[in-house]
Amino acid sequence: MQAPRHLVVPPQSGRSIRVSRGDLIRVIDPKGQQVADLWAFTTEGKLDWLSTSHTRDINETLFPSAGQHFYSANGVPMLTLIEDGSPGPHDMLFPACNPALYERAGFTDHPNCQDNMLNALAREGIDLPFCPDPVDFFQNSLPEPDGHLDVYASINPPGGYVTLRAELDLLIVVTACSVDDHPTNGGICTEIEIEVTSRLP
Repeated sequence: MQAPRHLVVPPQSGRSIRVSRGDLIRVIDPKGQQVADLWAFTTEGKLDWLSTSHTRDINETLFPSAGQHFYSANGVPMLTLIEDGSPGPHDMLFPACNPALYERAGFTDHPNCQDNMLNALAREGIDLPFCPDPVDFFQNSLPEPDGHLDVYASINPPGGYVTLRAELDLLIVVTACSVDDHPTNGGICTEIEIEVTSRLP
């Protein structure tokens, strides 16, 4: 194994990192209670992206467990959940926070995960006309028995993490969730760390 590459995603921002098939990607919440939104895109051939709806459909569950895949919009395995070093829960139902969400709450020009993701893609030369739904690691929003959906404060402890394996060469985008007017991130937005370990050639 090569020495890991490290990337820090500052609070209320987004960053991208390219990974190769077989790489291990660890998403770490160093201070605890911070949601990390993750997207994945192919880097060769026709553009494809991680689809939460297809992942739910193919796995027949709300969220993968260790050993299961996250699938693309074309049903191709993109990432595998190798280890869940967090009490969870994680979410694949909610969209990324966006300008409209904050405008409804009375805020204008608020940082948001949708813009942070699209801006990270733009820096990579990708212009996407829409925002796929992300994987919301560490987000405490399990459906209630009656189907009601709400987002509660994350219970992820400091240092909680997930480890993923890339099944393709991918562009990964991670945002540190921008919600600061709701308990989602424990009342304060903090950074997310990404650690990528590559196999030797």
